[in-house]
Amino acid sequence: MSGIPAVSSRLSMPEKVKRSHRDRLAIVYIRQSTMQQLERNQESTRLQYALVERAVQFGWPRERVVVIDDDLGCSGSSAEGRLGFQRLVAEVGLDHVGLVLGIEMSRLARSCRDWHQLLEICALFDTLIADVDGVYDPASYNDRLLLGLKGTMSEAELHIIKARMEAGRRAKAQRGELGKTVPMGYVRLPSGEVALDPDAQAQATIRLIFNLFDRFRTVNGVLTYLVAHDIQLPVRARWGPRKGDLEWHRPNRPSLYNLFVNPIYAGVYAYGVRQVDRRRQRPGRPGTGRGSPRPENAEVFLLDRMPAYITLEHYQRNRAQIAANRADRTGPVRAGQALLSGLLVCGRCGLRMNAHYNNNGGALRYSCDRMASDYGEAVCQSLMGASVDALVAELVLQALQPAALEASLAVAGNLEVERAELDRHWRQRLERARYASERARRQYDAVDPDNRLVAGTLERVWEEALGEEAKLADAYAQFQRDQPSVPDAAELAQLRELATDLPGLWAAETTTQADRQTIVRMLLERVLVEVVDDSEQVRVQCHWHGGHRTAHTLIRPVAKLSALTTYNQLLERAADLRRAGGSYTEVAETLNAEGWRPAKRRTTFNEQMVYRLLSKTGVVKPRYRRAPVDLPREADEWTVRELAAEIGMPEATLYGWVQQGRLRSRRIPVGRGYANLVHADASTIANLKAIRATPAPWHRRPPVVEDDRSPTIES
Repeated sequence: MSGIPAVSSRLSMPEKVKRSHRDRLAIVYIRQSTMQQLERNQESTRLQYALVERAVQFGWPRERVVVIDDDLGCSGSSAEGRLGFQRLVAEVGLDHVGLVLGIEMSRLARSCRDWHQLLEICALFDTLIADVDGVYDPASYNDRLLLGLKGTMSEAELHIIKARMEAGRRAKAQRGELGKTVPMGYVRLPSGEVALDPDAQAQATIRLIFNLFDRFRTVNGVLTYLVAHDIQLPVRARWGPRKGDLEWHRPNRPSLYNLFVNPIYAGVYAYGVRQVDRRRQRPGRPGTGRGSPRPENAEVFLLDRMPAYITLEHYQRNRAQIAANRADRTGPVRAGQALLSGLLVCGRCGLRMNAHYNNNGGALRYSCDRMASDYGEAVCQSLMGASVDALVAELVLQALQPAALEASLAVAGNLEVERAELDRHWRQRLERARYASERARRQYDAVDPDNRLVAGTLERVWEEALGEEAKLADAYAQFQRDQPSVPDAAELAQLRELATDLPGLWAAETTTQADRQTIVRMLLERVLVEVVDDSEQVRVQCHWHGGHRTAHTLIRPVAKLSALTTYNQLLERAADLRRAGGSYTEVAETLNAEGWRPAKRRTTFNEQMVYRLLSKTGVVKPRYRRAPVDLPREADEWTVRELAAEIGMPEATLYGWVQQGRLRSRRIPVGRGYANLVHADASTIANLKAIRATPAPWHRRPPVVEDDRSPTIES
């Protein structure tokens, strides 16, 4: 027969083929590894289809022979994605198959795992396997041994082919001659060389993106800018009828990230930048399983082999900035009032401190609470952020003072260059639209007027091109109106004058907190803080870029006077002044003149503060220990001032709790006004004193009153 291999003419009925086998189906499995093999190696495909005649010679009716060719163009390295092989295994497992035919064992599987799984199922359901060399019974030891050897050879052959191809690919890459897909901004010439994109606008756009990253220092900042100014990315079509044509796509984060981490833009030929994780690979999809680009792990890294947009140092600086922007590192500039967000490090445990906001974002606090969040431990340390930010801002301004004028002029020059680049980008887009409309007009003029079908189509294309040109012209005019003018000589002189007043420029309303954070990050690598014994003393160590370190001591606000390291000396000094006959006002003025400072809220002492301080020493007695007898009171009722003096806490705090309903109180008329009487029995007072004596975390919850019963104090 014409469609059967030559060996089939000598076939006789094999002894292994029995009636029980012929009562079931015979399956002919056909596979070619790639579509290219299917197109070019048609003889192999013809021989595989001719196995139907071989099954007929073995005694199967032609209608009982099933051809499975679903896997044409699929690799046999794995069963995943091979629907035909999966169907074959399922039919054998259902006891529907008596014979499986393949041109050779490598057509069925090139993986020992899949091959031996098929052998086990065939042996279990008494299914024979046949190729051009003979018929095998997987249940027979000798046949099983031979089939296993053929499967092992098929898998080894695949590995040898892959290893040979990989060795050749690596050798070619080491010479810098292995052709790879080039990213946007580049083209591959017919000679195989890589060159910059010949389109001037495409080159200008790539350079603009790198300049924007130097300014914003984050991928998101560049993306936001491109979207706001309607700047698109130049991409060459890789397939389809327009292959090689320049297309303009909307900017996106993955494309920008790949642009910043790809070493080709620094003139480097790199191979093996993306390591392959075999656990994530999918059969039939060679591009899957690739990790993030890591040029430091590249197998080949050849300098000055490609035309470059930036220098190698510039590329390394960009990669370092992207790495620093990660959440587990310094991170990008963040929203909020925290000047040192991402830079502040705990001087005790070495973990990064987080910024928290209280009072609707008005009160900033830095806290080392990572261990508390992850393991439930106590907060390592925390402090108000205003004092730390003020110290660092002062240090930064001192460091910037010598270069203030040069920096201001550089900023003005950069702004002028940026405006020029944007204007050039818009003019190039407008020029491209004019060319498209002019080309459409020439095509319309060249067509025969009698050919109305073609003329109508070209006329419509011309009208669309003219509309696109008009729309771009309007957008360009709007862009020119929105852009501020280039600073003239008077404005530059004003800028020089402002540069001499850096503190005023730093505190100006036009300077955003993001701008301040960016400036700090340019100068400082990190800032270590350590609160000394929970007192007002804070050690601050600044690590500047370049390796320089400076140590400072900071006085922070604390919750109460007793937390001050000089508390005992302050008590003694105030008592001595009072015993010497000074009034409360005179004592306060003397303490302020000698440099004594309160714990928080104020920078100077006043009469009331001196009185409360001296009342704790016993030098003076509290003015109100009991309520006046003329107030109509019930049992265990106090005025706010009496209860505050009894507990030893500020009246403002206690009054706030009363106003919030945390303590049960009632309002009674007294003369022309009113007075609040607070209910507090012995147990309530004891609980309040315990709260007062306990070092409070940030959020101290005052007592909560749910009904008319005595309030429960929560510590």
